[in-house]
Amino acid sequence: MRRLFPVTDHTVESTPDGSAPAAVRDRAAEDHEWSLDELADAYAYPAGTGPWLRANMVSTLDGAAQHDGRSQPISNATDMRIFGTLRGLADVVVVGAETVRQEGYRPARARDAFAARRAAAGQPPAPAVAVVSASLDLDFRLPLFTAPLTPTLVVTGAAAPADRVAAAREAGADVVMAGEGAVADPARVVRELGERGLTRLLTEGGPRMLGQFVAAGALDELCLTVSPMLTAGDAQRIAGGPGVAVPEKFVLASVLEESGFLFTRYRRGS
Repeated sequence: MRRLFPVTDHTVESTPDGSAPAAVRDRAAEDHEWSLDELADAYAYPAGTGPWLRANMVSTLDGAAQHDGRSQPISNATDMRIFGTLRGLADVVVVGAETVRQEGYRPARARDAFAARRAAAGQPPAPAVAVVSASLDLDFRLPLFTAPLTPTLVVTGAAAPADRVAAAREAGADVVMAGEGAVADPARVVRELGERGLTRLLTEGGPRMLGQFVAAGALDELCLTVSPMLTAGDAQRIAGGPGVAVPEKFVLASVLEESGFLFTRYRRGS
């Protein structure tokens, strides 16, 4: 993998006698296998910003976010390494109930590669998973709820079905009320999680929920993998639902490339 933008990480190489710099080499711009530490440094959350919501999505060249209902067929091994790195940096992974059902979500696991970095940041060994759902139509017998390393959160509105709220709590989930109706308010989801000390937020979808964060102006950063594939068909885009009145411009922060895959990162513009 190599970094296409920005090219700023320079290593100075001296002349044979050590008297003066002979060349400036940017290792990150060279094609090599990046370590998890290099990836973690490249994707570090900004310091001192309060809650920061980052999305991680993959899209084909023709805009498909899924193939046959899943993202895995349009991904690759490096995309999955970045996926794992982003989880390794996050306090909480925010995901919609439909994605939990379709992708067969399991609890986030602790990884030795990120243990020291997480301990230094005051984080538990693995991020929590926060499932956003209005109906709470979830199977609370799944390992996501019964056997997480860090307790799973269920985010909903105050008018959610009382019996399902009780079932979530009985399963050991921390229920977060983030709206007055049945549907959680996207901006309030970020605020409520931030007030619990979960300031490094990562959402992995699905498209409907990402669209809600976009429409609410709550998304701070998008990590988008552009897959060099074409699928045609009518697959969802990375963000769905009602559009915004005025498109919001994001600023390109970085681009990595490997085997035709582009791993881009965009941040909210000033």
